[in-house]
Amino acid sequence: MDDRVIIERAKEQVGANVEHPFRVIKRQFWYVNVRFRGLAKNTAQLTTLFALLNLWIARRQLLAA
Repeated sequence: MDDRVIIERAKEQVGANVEHPFRVIKRQFWYVNVRFRGLAKNTAQLTTLFALLNLWIARRQLLAA
């Protein structure tokens, strides 16, 4: 394999790891960029969604325990 192919595959893997949580939040939790008045409410909603995402990702380990 060419060095460029190896580098591009590594970049694709990083991109997939970064983009997957946002896909889960949009599709599983139906989040469609609803904006609230005030930064505190937006921050609180996103914090809650990412906390739920952590539970969603770990659901198999949690159910097995």
